[in-house]
Amino acid sequence: MSVIVTCETDVAVVGAGAAGLAAGLRLAAAGAAFEVIEAADHAGGRAETDTATLGVPVDLGCHWLHDARANPFAEIARRLGFALGRGGRDRTRRLHLGTRFATPAEAGAAWREVDAAFAAVRAAGEAGRDVPAAAVLPQGGRFETLARHWLAFMSASDPEGISTRDYALYRDSPDNWAVLGGFGALVLANAAHVPVTLSCPVTRIDRSGPRLALETARGTLSCRAAVVAVPTAVITRGRLGFFPALPHDLQDAFAALPLGVVEKVVLGFDRDVFGLPERSFLDAFREGAPEEGAVSALIRPDGADGAVVHVAGGIAARLMEEGEAAMVQHALDAMAAVFGTALKSRVRAARASRWAKMDYVGGAYSGALPGKAHLRARLAEPLDGRIFFAGEALGGPAFSTAHGAHLSGLRAAEAALASIGAGR
Repeated sequence: MSVIVTCETDVAVVGAGAAGLAAGLRLAAAGAAFEVIEAADHAGGRAETDTATLGVPVDLGCHWLHDARANPFAEIARRLGFALGRGGRDRTRRLHLGTRFATPAEAGAAWREVDAAFAAVRAAGEAGRDVPAAAVLPQGGRFETLARHWLAFMSASDPEGISTRDYALYRDSPDNWAVLGGFGALVLANAAHVPVTLSCPVTRIDRSGPRLALETARGTLSCRAAVVAVPTAVITRGRLGFFPALPHDLQDAFAALPLGVVEKVVLGFDRDVFGLPERSFLDAFREGAPEEGAVSALIRPDGADGAVVHVAGGIAARLMEEGEAAMVQHALDAMAAVFGTALKSRVRAARASRWAKMDYVGGAYSGALPGKAHLRARLAEPLDGRIFFAGEALGGPAFSTAHGAHLSGLRAAEAALASIGAGR
């Protein structure tokens, strides 16, 4: 399907990630005339499953069903036959301190320190304080580097850039389940019948006339209402413009919710170099070297001879600037410090995600800047009564997640239908 010059429809959906696809599902169910337009050459957005690098499904973006018992994708997975891996810290998890594995007592102390850091940030936010997380963290603990890493991993920003209030607004639970067949694959399977026009970036939405005009490389799409389901960075960087320009308070809201950096490096080996059970989890950092940060890794996903190494925050941003080779080297060095340098000679494949460098993505997920948490709610307000925003930044208490994006897409589509007098 292609967008053609002066094509018309009732509702246009800009972006075919989890939010845009959900909007398409709702519009299709209502029998509305609609178009879903995607800048990339594939749908799914930050839900992308790679099967080539390790020969098994590996998610380059979202992987976990957060708050799984309340997560709509749990039922979707069951309906579509996707297996889920359940469990929390009872999973096989190791902590490496740079020269050796931690003892059970040390590991227990480490996770208590990490939990205390998260609790301090949440308590400050629940008390109404909107300050940098770094301002309330316990200082000088033995495992402070690990705590900072996990805050960056969860919020895509170092603690200096995390809003305590925004963090406290997020709904958390111990139920984090893996989609074993790939979350990206699940998102696409759920929306398999939603038609999407690919490789067709929308450069501007002209809202000056009685109908909206979406300007694309393939022509202009005219519509009565639009669901804009793109990452916040796409708008703040000017990849998607508006005429007339967005109201200043709305511009401020998008700018207050930048996308941070969390990236994955997938390493494949020609044999098992770990000696650990399938789907083991590893956290590693070097004591006394906080500037090196920490990494987390999923070891032997689905039994493959490989690992998925996660880097987050400022260290990940620096590596991104240096390029994919630097990211791979960082991940290999981290694994070699744990399992020995010989593993470097056994590498057969490597791939790094590049979300922060992708023009129509721009990062991992949104986090409000300190002092700006209240602006997240502004994004949920319609523009001109006919433009409705969606995406992980609008996931309510499930912001920064795929299911939050999914729910926001359903809500935006429902509002768009109401605006044109359609629906149930």
